[in-house]
Amino acid sequence: SWHFDDQKFIHACTGIENIDEAITLLEQNNWDLVLFCLNLLICISFSEYGGDTLHGPAYGPTSHSTAASSTPSSSSAFRHVVPSRQIVERQPRMLDFRVEYRDRNVDVVLEDSSTVGDIKHILENELQIPASKMLLKGWKTGDVDDSTVLKTLHLPKNNSLYVLTPDLPPPSSSHSGALQESLNQNFMLIVTHREVQREYNLNFSGSSTIQEVKRNVYDLTSIPVRHQLWEGWPPSATDDSMTLAVSGLTFPCHRLTVGRRSSPVQTREQSEEQCTDVHMVSDSDGDDFEDATEFGVDDGEMFGVASSALRKSPMMPENAENEGDALLQFTAEFSSRYGDCHPVYFIGSLEAAFQEAFYGKARDRKLLAIYLHHDESVLTNVFCSQMLCAESIVSYLSQNFITWAWDMTKEANRARFLTMCTRHFGSVVAQTIRTQKTDQFPLFLIIMGKRSSNEVLNVIQGNTTVDELMMRLMAAMEIFSAQQQEDIKDEDEREARENVKREQDEAYRISLEADRAKREAQEREMAEQFRLEQIRKEQEEEREAIRLSLEQSLPPEPKEESTESVSKLRIRTPSGEFFERRFLASSKLQVVFDFVASKGYPWEEYKLLGTFPRRDVTQLDPNKSLLEVKLYPQETLFLEAKE
Repeated sequence: SWHFDDQKFIHACTGIENIDEAITLLEQNNWDLVLFCLNLLICISFSEYGGDTLHGPAYGPTSHSTAASSTPSSSSAFRHVVPSRQIVERQPRMLDFRVEYRDRNVDVVLEDSSTVGDIKHILENELQIPASKMLLKGWKTGDVDDSTVLKTLHLPKNNSLYVLTPDLPPPSSSHSGALQESLNQNFMLIVTHREVQREYNLNFSGSSTIQEVKRNVYDLTSIPVRHQLWEGWPPSATDDSMTLAVSGLTFPCHRLTVGRRSSPVQTREQSEEQCTDVHMVSDSDGDDFEDATEFGVDDGEMFGVASSALRKSPMMPENAENEGDALLQFTAEFSSRYGDCHPVYFIGSLEAAFQEAFYGKARDRKLLAIYLHHDESVLTNVFCSQMLCAESIVSYLSQNFITWAWDMTKEANRARFLTMCTRHFGSVVAQTIRTQKTDQFPLFLIIMGKRSSNEVLNVIQGNTTVDELMMRLMAAMEIFSAQQQEDIKDEDEREARENVKREQDEAYRISLEADRAKREAQEREMAEQFRLEQIRKEQEEEREAIRLSLEQSLPPEPKEESTESVSKLRIRTPSGEFFERRFLASSKLQVVFDFVASKGYPWEEYKLLGTFPRRDVTQLDPNKSLLEVKLYPQETLFLEAKE
């Protein structure tokens, strides 16, 4: 339906107060406002210069018979506007309806004097569904029943409706599964721009509509959707709102050709003939007013919607304090706009991205790709959706690049990046980016880290194709690979030298440790020998002192001619020597032990043995006399070390 703002806009463009009459005249000119204004100026000029006013309905189309009988100057597609702006008798107006029911589309053409019930009766024959079971939806007004006359709804020429049948069972699951599988497939559209002979390889999911394809082509070719002249669409693709999955395109690849439609002054018959082929000329409702900005009307204001409501959320907050938080919002917004299949953006500062890409081991280093986004560029949408999100590009970037992104839309963010760029790449690169125009964005910077600086290998602008982008990425990768091999070789040689030096240092350290251990062992041995020698000396001194003490304590040796009983003892040492001494027979056995000890054989270490009978004298009571132990008058004894 036509809202009040729509009627106000049409009145402002045409100057005609009667909305039905204005719509009829716009349809006769194929909704081309430029063509309408051109014909209106011709009519006004004709009136001012005294042209004869032809009879017939004001603003009505010129029939062939009338045109043949009139003068050449009066063959315009419009009649002169009479001063009274009288409302003339109006021809019946035809309305086109595209009705969707499940997987079917039915085209219905009726006069605006028909009712909603007439549409249902036609659909009843086409869909084999009782009219009583149908709920016809899609009307712009709320209260519509079978008796409602279409003229009272103030409908545009082309309308889209859909049928609901809640009382009927749903379609089989097998068909729904096949449709869902088709919607999930990706179609490769090879679009040839006829005028410049250039091909674009565009990837679309099966759920994308024909209208979305045409809008993307508009971004690439600058041909408005209404002016696009197409070749190659299947016969079943009869509506721009149809998805690619059900349009009949050849899977997985389909070729199309697009060109710019010429817009000369046409007769009504020529316009109607051209508009009947929806595959050749786009005439979608969504683009009827795409050129309205040429007349100073904002897209949002045209339909009573504030233009701010049509704007997308910013990719990145302005004056973000933390670059990591800004990149998180960038990634989330990018995913919401273009889907989850996109490059993995590094979350962190540009310095951190440098560390990740350039400052690891040579084998682990990667190129750094900096994506500079700009929402005001006409190339951004196509570059992001068709190139940056292509599976081949995403896979190649993830394997060989660290990808970092920044939004250049806001002036504060732009100035911040230029400052970072000057610091890291120098003023020349910063000036190159500063001079890029908005329509040259988005930009893709390929950075390679070197020993002392960072080099910008390539600056890729948004006006490219998937193949060109891939070729330039691969070319940068070839340069990087050659440099990387040199770095790996230098690193391996450096590591080999360091390994040799480490081995030499380790061998030297081990040698020092061995020498020190040997020296310490010698010192310990010498110290132990000295200690033992000291102990031995002390023991010898102690034994000598004991020996001398015992020797001094011995009673004097009795003489042979002594009148007392004397016992003569002959003692053999372990070394075979003998020593003799005389003792009084009344002397205690302890005196003999002391004598033997005074000779260096203490009884604690040696035992004194008798011969006949063999006995251990040291086991006898030392307080008994020699006579008592039968060592009288003489006896030979020998010493033996104790075990």
